Amino acid sequence: MATTLSSLFDITDKVALITGASGGLGQAAAKGLAQFGAKVMLTGRDHAKLDPVRAAIQANAGIAACVAGNPDDPADVQRIVATTVQQFGGIDILITAAGMNKPKPIVEQALADWQAVMDANVKATYLACHEVGKVMLAQKRGGKVILVSSTRGKLGMANYSAYCPSKGAIDSLTQALACEWGPAGINVNAIAPTVFRTALTQWMFDDQAVYKKFLARIPIGRLAEPEDFTGALVFLSSRASDFMTGAILYLDGGYTAG
Repeated sequence: MATTLSSLFDITDKVALITGASGGLGQAAAKGLAQFGAKVMLTGRDHAKLDPVRAAIQANAGIAACVAGNPDDPADVQRIVATTVQQFGGIDILITAAGMNKPKPIVEQALADWQAVMDANVKATYLACHEVGKVMLAQKRGGKVILVSSTRGKLGMANYSAYCPSKGAIDSLTQALACEWGPAGINVNAIAPTVFRTALTQWMFDDQAVYKKFLARIPIGRLAEPEDFTGALVFLSSRASDFMTGAILYLDGGYTAG
Protein backbone atom coordinates (compact mmCIF):
# COMPACT_ATOMS: atom_id res chain seq x y z
CA MET A 1 0.00 0.00 0.00
CA ALA A 2 1.34 3.41 -0.93
CA THR A 3 2.35 5.66 1.93
CA THR A 4 0.10 8.66 2.41
CA LEU A 5 1.47 11.88 3.82
CA SER A 6 -0.87 11.75 6.80
CA SER A 7 0.22 8.20 7.66
CA LEU A 8 3.78 9.44 8.16
CA PHE A 9 2.60 11.05 11.39
CA ASP A 10 0.59 8.06 12.61
CA ILE A 11 1.69 6.79 16.02
CA THR A 12 -1.43 4.74 16.76
CA ASP A 13 -0.66 1.89 19.19
CA LYS A 14 2.99 2.88 19.56
CA VAL A 15 4.21 2.48 23.13
CA ALA A 16 5.80 5.57 24.65
CA LEU A 17 7.67 5.67 27.95
CA ILE A 18 7.85 9.21 29.33
CA THR A 19 10.07 10.14 32.25
CA GLY A 20 9.22 13.19 34.31
CA ALA A 21 5.63 12.69 33.27
CA SER A 22 4.17 14.73 36.11
CA GLY A 23 6.08 17.87 35.10
CA GLY A 24 4.87 20.48 32.65
CA LEU A 25 6.69 19.15 29.60
CA GLY A 26 6.17 15.52 30.57
CA GLN A 27 2.43 16.05 30.93
CA ALA A 28 2.25 17.82 27.58
CA ALA A 29 4.15 14.96 25.97
CA ALA A 30 1.98 12.29 27.54
CA LYS A 31 -1.35 13.96 26.75
CA GLY A 32 -0.28 14.91 23.24
CA LEU A 33 0.99 11.48 22.22
CA ALA A 34 -2.03 9.80 23.78
CA GLN A 35 -4.37 12.01 21.74
CA PHE A 36 -2.55 10.83 18.63
CA GLY A 37 -3.14 7.19 19.58
CA ALA A 38 0.01 6.17 21.43
CA LYS A 39 -0.09 4.00 24.54
CA VAL A 40 1.79 5.94 27.21
CA MET A 41 3.57 4.79 30.33
CA LEU A 42 4.07 7.66 32.75
CA THR A 43 6.91 7.60 35.22
CA GLY A 44 8.28 9.90 37.88
CA ARG A 45 9.18 9.92 41.53
CA ASP A 46 5.71 10.50 42.99
CA HIS A 47 2.78 8.24 42.12
CA ALA A 48 0.35 10.75 43.59
CA LYS A 49 1.40 13.27 40.95
CA LEU A 50 1.37 10.75 38.10
CA ASP A 51 -2.08 9.34 38.75
CA PRO A 52 -4.04 12.52 37.85
CA VAL A 53 -2.19 12.67 34.52
CA ARG A 54 -3.09 9.06 33.83
CA ALA A 55 -6.71 9.70 34.79
CA ALA A 56 -6.93 12.76 32.53
CA ILE A 57 -5.63 10.78 29.56
CA GLN A 58 -8.03 7.91 30.18
CA ALA A 59 -10.93 10.34 30.59
CA ASN A 60 -10.15 11.52 27.06
CA ALA A 61 -10.28 7.92 25.75
CA GLY A 62 -6.49 7.56 25.77
CA ILE A 63 -4.48 4.56 26.91
CA ALA A 64 -2.14 5.22 29.83
CA ALA A 65 -0.58 3.62 32.86
CA CYS A 66 1.89 4.87 35.44
CA VAL A 67 4.73 3.51 37.52
CA ALA A 68 6.63 5.51 40.10
CA GLY A 69 10.37 5.34 40.54
CA ASN A 70 13.55 7.33 40.90
CA PRO A 71 14.85 8.15 37.39
CA ASP A 72 18.46 8.25 38.53
CA ASP A 73 18.39 4.93 40.40
CA PRO A 74 19.50 1.99 38.20
CA ALA A 75 17.28 -0.58 39.91
CA ASP A 76 14.23 1.66 39.67
CA VAL A 77 14.85 2.35 35.99
CA GLN A 78 15.18 -1.37 35.28
CA ARG A 79 11.87 -1.95 37.07
CA ILE A 80 10.15 0.89 35.21
CA VAL A 81 11.27 -0.43 31.83
CA ALA A 82 10.34 -4.02 32.70
CA THR A 83 6.90 -2.88 33.88
CA THR A 84 6.35 -1.00 30.62
CA VAL A 85 7.25 -4.04 28.54
CA GLN A 86 5.05 -6.27 30.67
CA GLN A 87 2.11 -3.88 30.45
CA PHE A 88 2.29 -2.95 26.77
CA GLY A 89 4.48 -5.60 25.11
CA GLY A 90 7.44 -3.40 24.18
CA ILE A 91 8.67 0.17 23.82
CA ASP A 92 8.66 2.20 20.60
CA ILE A 93 9.23 5.74 21.91
CA LEU A 94 11.29 7.10 24.80
CA ILE A 95 10.94 10.70 25.97
CA THR A 96 13.19 11.87 28.79
CA ALA A 97 11.44 14.85 30.36
CA ALA A 98 12.75 14.42 33.90
CA GLY A 99 15.06 17.15 35.10
CA MET A 100 15.81 19.91 37.58
CA ASN A 101 17.79 23.08 38.16
CA LYS A 102 19.43 24.70 41.18
CA PRO A 103 20.68 28.09 39.95
CA LYS A 104 23.34 29.75 42.07
CA PRO A 105 26.70 31.50 41.60
CA ILE A 106 29.35 28.82 41.30
CA VAL A 107 31.35 30.16 44.23
CA GLU A 108 28.30 29.78 46.45
CA GLN A 109 26.96 26.50 45.12
CA ALA A 110 27.33 23.37 47.21
CA LEU A 111 28.86 20.46 45.36
CA ALA A 112 25.89 18.35 46.43
CA ASP A 113 23.53 20.71 44.58
CA TRP A 114 25.69 20.61 41.44
CA GLN A 115 25.72 16.81 41.62
CA ALA A 116 21.95 16.69 42.13
CA VAL A 117 21.42 18.59 38.87
CA MET A 118 23.83 16.35 36.99
CA ASP A 119 22.16 13.23 38.39
CA ALA A 120 18.65 14.41 37.54
CA ASN A 121 19.48 15.66 34.05
CA VAL A 122 22.37 13.50 32.83
CA LYS A 123 22.48 10.31 34.86
CA ALA A 124 18.72 9.82 34.65
CA THR A 125 18.78 10.31 30.88
CA TYR A 126 21.70 7.92 30.50
CA LEU A 127 19.97 5.24 32.58
CA ALA A 128 16.72 5.53 30.61
CA CYS A 129 18.61 5.16 27.34
CA HIS A 130 20.70 2.32 28.76
CA GLU A 131 17.66 0.22 29.66
CA VAL A 132 15.26 1.20 26.86
CA GLY A 133 18.05 0.75 24.33
CA LYS A 134 18.30 -2.91 25.30
CA VAL A 135 14.58 -3.35 24.62
CA MET A 136 14.59 -1.51 21.29
CA LEU A 137 17.64 -3.36 20.00
CA ALA A 138 16.14 -6.72 20.99
CA GLN A 139 12.82 -5.87 19.32
CA LYS A 140 14.60 -5.24 15.98
CA ARG A 141 11.92 -2.83 14.81
CA GLY A 142 13.68 0.48 15.33
CA GLY A 143 12.44 3.15 17.67
CA LYS A 144 12.33 6.83 18.51
CA VAL A 145 14.34 8.33 21.34
CA ILE A 146 13.69 11.99 22.19
CA LEU A 147 15.90 13.57 24.82
CA VAL A 148 14.89 16.85 26.39
CA SER A 149 17.75 19.33 26.22
CA SER A 150 17.60 23.12 26.43
CA THR A 151 18.89 26.21 24.67
CA ARG A 152 21.20 26.29 27.69
CA GLY A 153 23.06 23.35 26.22
CA LYS A 154 24.29 25.81 23.59
CA LEU A 155 24.15 29.18 25.36
CA GLY A 156 25.60 30.04 28.71
CA MET A 157 23.83 31.85 31.52
CA ALA A 158 25.02 33.30 34.81
CA ASN A 159 24.36 31.09 37.83
CA TYR A 160 23.72 28.06 35.60
CA SER A 161 27.08 26.33 36.04
CA ALA A 162 25.29 23.04 36.73
CA TYR A 163 22.34 23.27 34.36
CA CYS A 164 24.21 24.44 31.24
CA PRO A 165 26.82 21.64 31.35
CA SER A 166 24.10 19.09 32.07
CA LYS A 167 22.21 20.06 28.92
CA GLY A 168 25.41 20.21 26.89
CA ALA A 169 25.94 16.61 27.93
CA ILE A 170 22.45 15.72 26.68
CA ASP A 171 23.28 17.23 23.27
CA SER A 172 26.45 15.19 23.08
CA LEU A 173 24.69 12.01 24.20
CA THR A 174 22.07 12.57 21.50
CA GLN A 175 24.73 12.65 18.81
CA ALA A 176 26.65 9.69 20.23
CA LEU A 177 23.57 7.46 20.39
CA ALA A 178 22.43 8.57 16.93
CA CYS A 179 25.70 7.19 15.58
CA GLU A 180 25.53 4.06 17.72
CA TRP A 181 21.91 3.13 17.07
CA GLY A 182 21.41 4.43 13.53
CA PRO A 183 22.19 1.05 11.94
CA ALA A 184 19.41 -0.48 14.07
CA GLY A 185 16.84 2.03 12.80
CA ILE A 186 16.61 3.84 16.12
CA ASN A 187 16.36 7.61 15.70
CA VAL A 188 17.80 9.70 18.51
CA ASN A 189 17.05 13.41 18.57
CA ALA A 190 16.78 16.13 21.19
CA ILE A 191 14.32 18.93 21.70
CA ALA A 192 15.96 22.05 23.10
CA PRO A 193 13.33 24.47 24.37
CA THR A 194 13.81 27.93 25.74
CA VAL A 195 11.71 29.02 28.71
CA PHE A 196 8.50 26.98 28.88
CA ARG A 197 5.95 27.51 31.61
CA THR A 198 6.56 24.63 34.00
CA ALA A 199 7.02 24.25 37.75
CA LEU A 200 10.77 24.45 37.09
CA THR A 201 10.54 27.81 35.29
CA GLN A 202 7.50 29.48 36.88
CA TRP A 203 9.79 31.81 38.82
CA MET A 204 10.94 33.30 35.50
CA PHE A 205 7.34 34.15 34.62
CA ASP A 206 6.75 35.63 38.08
CA ASP A 207 9.88 37.81 38.12
CA GLN A 208 8.98 40.65 35.74
CA ALA A 209 12.59 41.75 35.26
CA VAL A 210 13.66 38.25 34.24
CA TYR A 211 10.52 37.76 32.14
CA LYS A 212 11.07 40.94 30.12
CA LYS A 213 14.75 40.12 29.64
CA PHE A 214 13.92 36.75 28.07
CA LEU A 215 11.00 38.10 26.07
CA ALA A 216 13.22 40.74 24.43
CA ARG A 217 15.33 37.96 22.91
CA ILE A 218 12.46 35.96 21.36
CA PRO A 219 11.39 37.09 17.85
CA ILE A 220 7.99 35.40 18.14
CA GLY A 221 7.26 37.74 21.04
CA ARG A 222 6.16 35.40 23.80
CA LEU A 223 7.46 32.66 26.02
CA ALA A 224 6.34 29.11 25.48
CA GLU A 225 3.50 27.11 26.96
CA PRO A 226 3.73 23.31 27.40
CA GLU A 227 1.37 22.79 24.45
CA ASP A 228 4.03 24.27 22.13
CA PHE A 229 6.00 21.10 22.81
CA THR A 230 3.48 18.68 21.32
CA GLY A 231 3.83 19.14 17.57
CA ALA A 232 7.58 18.59 17.59
CA LEU A 233 7.14 15.49 19.73
CA VAL A 234 4.62 13.92 17.37
CA PHE A 235 6.96 14.62 14.44
CA LEU A 236 9.98 13.09 16.19
CA SER A 237 7.91 10.12 17.40
CA SER A 238 6.58 9.24 13.95
CA ARG A 239 7.83 7.96 10.60
CA ALA A 240 7.90 11.55 9.38
CA SER A 241 11.29 11.91 11.11
CA ASP A 242 12.78 8.61 9.92
CA PHE A 243 15.68 10.35 8.12
CA MET A 244 16.42 12.69 11.03
CA THR A 245 18.80 11.60 13.79
CA GLY A 246 21.41 13.25 15.95
CA ALA A 247 19.62 16.59 15.63
CA ILE A 248 19.11 19.19 18.32
CA LEU A 249 15.76 20.78 17.51
CA TYR A 250 15.60 24.27 19.00
CA LEU A 251 12.03 24.88 20.03
CA ASP A 252 12.67 28.40 21.17
CA GLY A 253 10.64 30.99 19.27
CA GLY A 254 13.81 32.09 17.51
CA TYR A 255 15.82 32.66 20.70
CA THR A 256 18.99 31.03 19.35
CA ALA A 257 18.63 32.65 15.91
CA GLY A 258 19.71 36.12 17.02
